[in-house]
Amino acid sequence: MPITSSAKKALRASKHKAVFNMKRRDTVSDTVKKVKKLIVAKDIKGAEKLLPTAFQAIDKACKTNLIHKNTASRKKSRLAKMLAKASK
Repeated sequence: MPITSSAKKALRASKHKAVFNMKRRDTVSDTVKKVKKLIVAKDIKGAEKLLPTAFQAIDKACKTNLIHKNTASRKKSRLAKMLAKASK
């Protein structure tokens, strides 16, 4: 348990940020899963409509340093590659 007042404040801030980080992380994983599910179901039009939303979620997570920029690039690249392969 924190003893000093600054440590107590840091703990409060950390808990507050954790809520936002968890929400953003869930958004990324949920949208990526939805896109993958649509690709597997051969719903290319639906996946193409949802792809910008997934890219936006990934970019926001990268911007707030939740995920590394290379991880964001890899996720976006693999999603686009899956969609391109499925649409052939």
